Amino acid sequence: MQNTAPHVIGTKQGQAVALRISGTKAAFYNCSFSGNQDTLYDHKGLHYFNNCFIQGSVDFIFGSGRSLYENCHLNSIAKKVASLTAQKRSNSSLASGFSFKDSTITESGLIYLGRAWGDYSRVIFSYTFMDKIILPQGWNDWGDQRRDSRVYYGEYKCTGPGANMTGRVAWARVLTDEEARPFIGTYYVEGDTWLISP
Repeated sequence: MQNTAPHVIGTKQGQAVALRISGTKAAFYNCSFSGNQDTLYDHKGLHYFNNCFIQGSVDFIFGSGRSLYENCHLNSIAKKVASLTAQKRSNSSLASGFSFKDSTITESGLIYLGRAWGDYSRVIFSYTFMDKIILPQGWNDWGDQRRDSRVYYGEYKCTGPGANMTGRVAWARVLTDEEARPFIGTYYVEGDTWLISP
């Protein structure tokens, strides 16, 4: 799935969504999603992605979904500084969030792992290879320091030059085994109740 609209740096209305998912219990295997700004609109619901290629430049995975991305290739085509995710969890009682496991982040530009679109934004990376394109800070609060104590941005046993925690923002979390466990299996998206092997 591809949106070929170009991203013009500095424009405000530059979305190029390749796919919007607003239903729940949706699974994607061996799929490719390609665009520039806002490639994959993970809008809402329970979603599972396995062995997918996702490419973009600015906030190229965004929304309020509760999703597990497993064995995915996340490919940045940013020309300058951008962000991989923009998760929009708006209050602490919501179960939404993005979890990336056994994935790979590569290519160009300098990117944040995520920026806080919502006050309680939640994103976790585990067992993921991060190339040198990851900014040392790792995460961005979208210019609102009140979010620093509310967001949940975690990293667990990631590798590669971009996984170096030196320079990370103070509110980034290095997860323990116990803290990471709820996010690293298909149970995170209640997969035992609906996922079927392809």
